[in-house]
Amino acid sequence: MNLPQKHSATGTTIFTVMSALATQHNAINLSQGFPDFPLDEQLAKLLHEAAHNGFNQYAPMPGLPLLRQAVADNFKKRYNLDINADTEITITPGATYGIYTAFTSVLQPGDEAIILEPAYDSYIPNIEMNGAKAVPVSLVAPDFHVDWNTIKAAITPKTKALILNTPHNPTGAVWTKQDWDTLAGIVRNTDIVILSDEVYEQIIFDGQKHYSVLEHPELRQRSFALFSFGKVFHNTGWKIGYCIAPPDFTIAFRRIHQFLSFTVNTPGQYALAHYIMNNSAEPLHSMMQKKRDYFLELMKQTPFTIHKPAAGSYFQVASYERINSMPDMEFAQWLTKEYGVATIPVSAFYNNKKDDKLIRFCFAKKEDTLMEAVERLRKLS
Repeated sequence: MNLPQKHSATGTTIFTVMSALATQHNAINLSQGFPDFPLDEQLAKLLHEAAHNGFNQYAPMPGLPLLRQAVADNFKKRYNLDINADTEITITPGATYGIYTAFTSVLQPGDEAIILEPAYDSYIPNIEMNGAKAVPVSLVAPDFHVDWNTIKAAITPKTKALILNTPHNPTGAVWTKQDWDTLAGIVRNTDIVILSDEVYEQIIFDGQKHYSVLEHPELRQRSFALFSFGKVFHNTGWKIGYCIAPPDFTIAFRRIHQFLSFTVNTPGQYALAHYIMNNSAEPLHSMMQKKRDYFLELMKQTPFTIHKPAAGSYFQVASYERINSMPDMEFAQWLTKEYGVATIPVSAFYNNKKDDKLIRFCFAKKEDTLMEAVERLRKLS
């Protein structure tokens, strides 16, 4: 039987490929975006408590009320935003799922959706699986800022959605308030829906502020904002995230969600709700900045070039221009096999595989892991 191909991507994701290569060659895995340090013991205890106390059956379709209210209270505390836990928050099995569901709530065959590249690799398949066309617009290297003229030029009568990511994967770039204001001016008097991928919103450095789409009164009314508990609490394997959107958008989102997963694992929701309400751990941005700074200091011992330190996220982009002129995919594989450090080639985040001779390191690792990785990279010439 010939089954239909729903999207243009082929093979497995670059993250799977490079992690498998790392395992095969006993390399240190700085490719895939997951921590190698444990989650807070208290959060683990809460998960056990949930299972032991009988929280093992289906949660309500939108998510446990306790968790949704904890999220709303947390946003009030951190952003001074009033969010209705019942009509604006939906718990999802991961942020990637939330992105797909948001696209499916909006797109129909023949529509167009703008993505800003380099981009997380699920965006284009998500768009194409809904019968729509992805319209890539490149950010401007080496700081990866937005060229607003290219955004304006990409908009057509068929444009129904635009997805952005801040703090940005893979480059660590961060949007400013001026960026949001400029975007609002561009989409004003259109029906373009914004998908704001903010999974790294609590990982931002150097005293900067994360500006959420939810803080922009005009854009908030036309936006899905997607978040991840996994990136915040070092438990990416739990695969729990959430979507915040205005009530009419939330209705459309849940209309799809109820027939995809219907609900999300209950013990995890219980544990997260109680942890958020009582968490007194070190702020995530402080802990992760220490890791970023440590990694950047170590990297001075290598021939890699850091054009700009990451302003947020788990990731640092580096150029290997002083090492050799291989294509970045070939270089990343060579580095894994010959020097035992796995990374991600940035061309994998472009639809046309644009190659700027950059690779992405994940520094969300133990200090010992980062030190050993850089010890291996020091051998490069």
